[in-house]
Amino acid sequence: MNNLSIPNNDWDAALYEDKHAFVWQYGDDLLKFLNPKPGESILDLGCGTGQLTEKIAQAGVQVIGVDHAPTMIEKARENYPHIHFDIADATNFQVDKRLDAVFSNAVLHWVKEADSAIASIHQSLKPGGRFVAEFGGKGNVQAIATALETALEAFNISTQARNPWYFPSIGEYATLLEQQGFDVIHAMLFARPTPLAEGEAGMANWIQMFASTFLAGLSSKQQIQVIRAVEEYLKPTLYQQGTWTADYRRIRIVAIKL
Repeated sequence: MNNLSIPNNDWDAALYEDKHAFVWQYGDDLLKFLNPKPGESILDLGCGTGQLTEKIAQAGVQVIGVDHAPTMIEKARENYPHIHFDIADATNFQVDKRLDAVFSNAVLHWVKEADSAIASIHQSLKPGGRFVAEFGGKGNVQAIATALETALEAFNISTQARNPWYFPSIGEYATLLEQQGFDVIHAMLFARPTPLAEGEAGMANWIQMFASTFLAGLSSKQQIQVIRAVEEYLKPTLYQQGTWTADYRRIRIVAIKL
């Protein structure tokens, strides 16, 4: 497997596991849609530190976990040495044998080249194989993105070029899938407000983990100023009783290769 297209490839695996466990805990629900069966071959695309890959493996399937970030793969191998993990790029990966399913949780909103990712997923599946995914959909973290935009205006910085995310609507993403030979059998977009760990530090942690490209090139002092401004902007709506909540909206897709 060759080198998921994420702008920032040096993910902090320890911070991810320690403070952002919700990423895979919410993915549990998606496994019901995958419904893995013994003997199947499944790829976990963007496996992170491997928690959901391990759950898929428990169904008696042959599973491979791939991720763009070497730090994540290193941690996944450490966590689950009995599972095969590899570094790979969502837009340009190849498999030795065609798969029964490709599973992807909380990854594809990092892949702006959606067409290339869908093409790679399609060619990796057997005819009748399924693609099951959940990621940020239209309107995801809209309040946080608006707050970052407002805070960075003070430094005369435009956020457009710094935005690392791709949050499609159902119509947009289902159309891309259909154009490349998928039959979309399930698609939904739903709000999923997500409480963040670590109390008052929750939003700052989230920004440093998932929105670091917005802060690129700023001094430590300026980064702190931006984060404080974002917190002030969001406090009335996203901070209650000592806990921050991220305004997540997720798109969930099940598609079959024709």
